[in-house]
Amino acid sequence: MRTLLITGPGGSGRTTVAAATAFAAAREGARTLLLGTDPGDTLGPVLGDADVPGLTVRRVDPDAGFRADLAALQERAGGALDLLGASRLVPEETGPLPGAGELAVLRALRDAAASEDAYDLLVVDLPAAPRALALLALPEELRRVLSRLLPPERQAARALRPVLGRLAGVPMPAEWIYETAARLDLQLAAVEALLAGPGTAVRLVAEPGPAGADALRTAALGVALRGLRLDAVVANRVLPESEAAGWLAGPVAQQRKTLDEWREEHTVHPVAHLGRDPRGADDLTALAVPAAPEAAGPVRWPVADRIAADGVLVWHLPLPGARRDTLDLVRRGDELAVTAGPFRRVVPLPSALRRCTVDGAALREGELRVRFRPDPELWPRGR
Repeated sequence: MRTLLITGPGGSGRTTVAAATAFAAAREGARTLLLGTDPGDTLGPVLGDADVPGLTVRRVDPDAGFRADLAALQERAGGALDLLGASRLVPEETGPLPGAGELAVLRALRDAAASEDAYDLLVVDLPAAPRALALLALPEELRRVLSRLLPPERQAARALRPVLGRLAGVPMPAEWIYETAARLDLQLAAVEALLAGPGTAVRLVAEPGPAGADALRTAALGVALRGLRLDAVVANRVLPESEAAGWLAGPVAQQRKTLDEWREEHTVHPVAHLGRDPRGADDLTALAVPAAPEAAGPVRWPVADRIAADGVLVWHLPLPGARRDTLDLVRRGDELAVTAGPFRRVVPLPSALRRCTVDGAALREGELRVRFRPDPELWPRGR
């Protein structure tokens, strides 16, 4: 199954583009699942009475997911709650906590990937770009936190926990904590595999103009740092050139200039301004948004062997739109913390680079090149 994640600046029309993309794919014969992540039903008004065979529409329900998780948690921790004399919460009387919506979206992605229903394409209408990129970072970040809090070597000593607890004089974590952590790690790993898979890509939606250009540049940088493949940029609400007269001449010229700049860096699909908010099958067809492309493989961060020439290995990290004054690198053990603009990611080093020291870095042509020099004490002799 191919997956197309659609986001963009707030107010760019990303929900309309997501609906039009799924509509076009279904009309071309692809069995398509359109997943809405907005708590409100924003897809409903856009789709209107559009009915095309092969298109299924679902909306994430964070309330239902939160109530189910709360009930499961109380069931597993029932003994501890009873010992503390705590009262049980009634899920139906409790609203979702902050972050429940993001977890509900991740669960929906996992369920869609593991669904027994056969889909050719999953189109996800994500929130606005800053929130969407934070959401896409969650699986990797949460798995990293879990591995630090409950590392595998501690879980491997389950049979010794009662003895260790008596020797240390402190209570050891209960079995259900480890079981819950292991189950959550598996669920997050499934989402992470979906996002990193060869059939997953991001489609950015923006309105051509100075504000849209700035927001698109930042969003594209965040997509690149996450190691996601950028499918295309949808330039939404493009004014017709025939209207370049009078007071519209300025906006049309501004859009034309922005589109030319975008085409130098991205695949761009202009979508015409219909003069109204698109609604229903006719409008979605008139937008002529292209369906999802075929899978093109994941983004690669290759390591170039330049030991013979320069005595170093060079790690190439594509970061289009990055600026030197907003870049920062910190080596911590076998990880590299990369900060680019408002985004930060901690990535594990490839095995060869773990036996090296950082020798420097340079940003050239939208690519961060980090040099690593082999550590004589760790590097295999004769290599």
